[in-house]
This record gives sequence, C-alpha cells and structure tokens, in this order.
Amino acid sequence: MFKKISVALVVLAVLCTALPALADHHKAKIMTKDGIGSYIADAKGMTLYTFGKDTSGMSACAGECIQKWPAYTADKVEPQAGLDAKDFGSIKRADGTSQVTFKGMPLYYFFKDQKPGDTNGQGLLGLWNAANPAGMMPMSMPMNQGSMPMAKPMMK
Repeated sequence: MFKKISVALVVLAVLCTALPALADHHKAKIMTKDGIGSYIADAKGMTLYTFGKDTSGMSACAGECIQKWPAYTADKVEPQAGLDAKDFGSIKRADGTSQVTFKGMPLYYFFKDQKPGDTNGQGLLGLWNAANPAGMMPMSMPMNQGSMPMAKPMMK
C-alpha cells in the first residue's frame, strides 16, 4: 500500500512540474540575435522558421523535410509582448496534423537547433529563415548569415 502511494506521489510531482513546461511551449516571443535581427521563438527560446516554398495556408514540407523541420504545433498560441494573437492561426497538413502559422505562413523547428537561441537553420538553401515578427520574409540570404536586408511582405 505504501509503495502505491509513493508511486502515485512521484507521478503527481512529475505531472505538476511537466505540465507548466508543456503549456509554455504554446507561447511565442520575440528574440534578437546579431546577424539575424528580431525573430520569433517558442517560450523556451527555440527558433521558429518559415519555408520559402510554402504558400499562405499551405505547407510544402513533407516526408524527409518534415523530419528535419518538425512542424510547430499548438492548440492555441499565446503571443508575448510585440506579437499579436490575430497573426497566429493554424492549417491542416496533408498528413492530417495541425500546424501553427504566422500571418498565414507555416512555422517549423530545425532538428539541428539543440538549445535556446540556436539559429542553425537560418538561410539554409536560401529557403529557410527565422520567422520575422514584422511579417517579412527575406528574398535571398546567404547560409547562416545576414540580417534580412532584402525583404518582401509575407502573404496573409
């Protein structure tokens, strides 16, 4: 009987500490980094990216792509200072899962970003960019460099 109570207390303690962390995943915030400028990250500071082949409301990333660029998923995003809730939405992907969008553009993580503030996906293949809170996407960007000097409005 004592073992069952002990196990239940341990499980309860784990859930009480894990649930707030999971809830934070649904928050989005603005971060800044030299060479990139302002970009959007989740509450843990993990960079969120846009993909240049996507169109407003449609993801072009599937198969091996989605394995390296996991979709940012959340039931509802809680934007922090400088971001507006109306700019966040979601799409239904071809595989039936839901993916968060910013101004209509799907958001992704990059599998090589291991810690908060990593931006290893910035500029890759000239198609992947840290999501810009101003709603602009770079037209072209050298790999992992630049501060988004040439930009065009994101589709909404």
